Amino acid sequence: MFHFTPGIPAILLVALTSGAPALVAQTAPARPASTPAELRLWPNGAPGSEGKSAMEDVTTSASGELRVSGIHNPTITPYLPAKERATGLAILVIPGGGHRLLAITHEGYNVAEWLRDRGIAAFVLKHRLAREAESTYKIDVESLADTRRAMRTIRTRAKEWNIDPARVGAMGFSAGGELVWLASARADAGEATAVDPIDRQPSRPDFQALIYPGRSGDIQPAAGAPPVFLAAAYDDRQDISEGLAEAYLRFKRAGIPAELHIYGAGGHGFGLRPSNKRPVGQWIVRFEEWLGASGFLRRPAE
Repeated sequence: MFHFTPGIPAILLVALTSGAPALVAQTAPARPASTPAELRLWPNGAPGSEGKSAMEDVTTSASGELRVSGIHNPTITPYLPAKERATGLAILVIPGGGHRLLAITHEGYNVAEWLRDRGIAAFVLKHRLAREAESTYKIDVESLADTRRAMRTIRTRAKEWNIDPARVGAMGFSAGGELVWLASARADAGEATAVDPIDRQPSRPDFQALIYPGRSGDIQPAAGAPPVFLAAAYDDRQDISEGLAEAYLRFKRAGIPAELHIYGAGGHGFGLRPSNKRPVGQWIVRFEEWLGASGFLRRPAE
């Protein structure tokens, strides 16, 4: 495990095999060099994180994918398309990880790059984690506050980032899907008289994409909820592989436009990987089609 502070190379201590002298220190980048700079959601510190100054923990899997935990200063990482390609559409991307970590490569950076390359502004959220060891945070308090703050921040800077503030959606994977649903179900219009201009913006996503969301049984939509795109795999956990189908029916009964894709294989956590050539690996293409058919994705020439 190594610690990461944005913009500073991390130090990785590698344990050698038995009988070797000791530990060898190596420098290792915590993120790909192509990753855009992060933006703190609360430059002066997040409410509820006072006194927490520990650096983030970042680990790398055998395949080179990053896992982030120990987050006390939530951020978004903007992936902005070239101005001439920008569609005006923006999506907040929330990786999963059981609220213990963020699987930020295949459920964050990869997704954001794919969207950016198609003219869609994407923002990867690093939020505070409620279920990591010794966490003092709660899902429906700090984690949800980070999600709402990210939505408001995107809208506040919409003109600067060539974004239509009426076309800002949210996509979440697994535990991230829980947060997208919470943000959709508990949205507010902002506080018009707030001192902080960010707090004046609405937090409601204009649409939601729930990709194998956890706790599917908690998804209880009411009339007026944002349109939804749903995706999972047949061989995922029962509460998702069956629960998401049941959630789809609840959306339909509530009159919420919904599209559901359940793939024959893919398990839990398929995310977006260039190496995944199976049908489940094409879910994001179906999502882009859904955006177009729903009227959210409008190309610059249209």
